[in-house]
Amino acid sequence: MSRTGRIVTIAIVVVVLLVVGAIAVSARLANQGSAVTGSDATTGTGTATGERVAFYGDSYTLGTGASSADRRWSTVICAERGWQEFNPSVNGLGFVNNRDAFGVDEPALIIADQPDIVFITMGLNDAFSYDRAADEIHDAIDADFAQLKSALPDARFIVVEPFWYLDDRPESILTVIDWVKAAAADIDADYIPGASTWIAGHPEWMAADGLHPNDAGYAAMAVRMDAELKKLDL
Repeated sequence: MSRTGRIVTIAIVVVVLLVVGAIAVSARLANQGSAVTGSDATTGTGTATGERVAFYGDSYTLGTGASSADRRWSTVICAERGWQEFNPSVNGLGFVNNRDAFGVDEPALIIADQPDIVFITMGLNDAFSYDRAADEIHDAIDADFAQLKSALPDARFIVVEPFWYLDDRPESILTVIDWVKAAAADIDADYIPGASTWIAGHPEWMAADGLHPNDAGYAAMAVRMDAELKKLDL
């Protein structure tokens, strides 16, 4: 084999290994069990009577890695504000990633719930599909935002920069972040920046799986989210 041929072969092997690695992490994020199960996973644990607040998210909003539902950031901020929580978030789900495989339509569930406030925290898992489905992801972000805004014209939308689980952020997640931020502007939503770095540099905030926050990590996220919401008078 020529030197050029060997270089091409090595390059192909490297690309294949990167793709396989991304698929493996995505599968672990989708299949990882959670202590947050049952009705508490969807409705939280409180008996609040305030505004109805829905969360369109993945495992980082579901609370995977937390010891119980009341330890995840979404339930903490709802309890602090007397909000009624509706949280149909799903492990491994993205705007595109695993959507067909899981057969889950979170926007439809949120629309049916008719909330007063909608948090959109999706995007992390789409980074694992970026190389093969970038255009599809971009289109799905725009479509989901437009659908939710059209169906819930009186709701207040809070779009959170997609979370991330590593200190280093690859181009894939940075691009998804840009698309999410632009879509938020298109529907005149409030936007919370910086969330992809909220747990960076703190390995002690990660659960044993190395992919999700633990109770301490979710507590730190709740503190950051609380500070951002106060800036929005929420």
